[in-house]
Amino acid sequence: MNNDLSRTLIIFLLLCVALGIARPTTFLTVSNVINVLSQISVNGIVVIGMTFILLTGGIDISVGSVAAFTSLITAMLLVSGNPFGSNIVVALAAGIGIGVLVGAVSGFFISKIELQPFIVTLAMMTIFRGMTMVVSQGNPVSQLGETFSFIGVKYLGPIPINVIIMISFYAIAYYVLEHTCFGRYVYAVGGNKEAARLSGINTTKIIMGIYMICAATASIAGMILASRVNSATPTAGNGSEMDAIAAAVIGGVSLTGGKGKIMGALIGAFIIGVLNNGLVLLNIDVYWTQVVKGVIILLAVVADVLSKRKTAK
Repeated sequence: MNNDLSRTLIIFLLLCVALGIARPTTFLTVSNVINVLSQISVNGIVVIGMTFILLTGGIDISVGSVAAFTSLITAMLLVSGNPFGSNIVVALAAGIGIGVLVGAVSGFFISKIELQPFIVTLAMMTIFRGMTMVVSQGNPVSQLGETFSFIGVKYLGPIPINVIIMISFYAIAYYVLEHTCFGRYVYAVGGNKEAARLSGINTTKIIMGIYMICAATASIAGMILASRVNSATPTAGNGSEMDAIAAAVIGGVSLTGGKGKIMGALIGAFIIGVLNNGLVLLNIDVYWTQVVKGVIILLAVVADVLSKRKTAK
């Protein structure tokens, strides 16, 4: 276990101990732990895609809008039907497919046209938040059916299905980043894009691939959120990009690319989830949550910069 991962795990354990002492009768209950895990699953899945992006030195602030738009399209297909009938498989595939297409468009402009990731994804965020409002006319799509609820509210034994989905995706992401050529190329592009290109890595394909992965994970997270509340709302996913970036950075993923572990990002997602839950249990104004997250992101970035300066000396 590397130093960054160990430090993140220690922070998580200390946070849990502190909340356990402060609210022993509410925080440490089985029902609250399961509730926290279920809540974490949505942001946790978004964090996977965001980690791939950050490892290449990029950023994607469109994930919230993509999640809202694709979950809305999925919900509309479930409610009004599609050429194959109200088929949940077709509806889910359509939503994820649209997300992948959005990621491909972002990846194209970033890798081929060489525009800044922040500018491209800012534009995509605005476009698809607007498209969500246009398609829905500002109204939620509800009553999505019992079958659709299985990914958001059903259990396999004592464990929520959405938590199992999240863990499965992390296992896949871990394998890809640690044991495949694609994973090594992701780190190489983030470490030095030009050197990676000169060594024979197709940086264009790698960048397009990771933006497609990020959009796909955002779409899946949006569907899980819609399933949990049995409704796809046009405002879904607001702020999810900040939560995902915060979780990854807290987990030791560098904003400048080339450094970080997917398991660290997972622990970062747990820290954000437990922090949100803890502030509620402590009856702290919900608006302070954003302040705390902002401070944590700033401290994590400062720690990353100081660490790099120390290594360079």
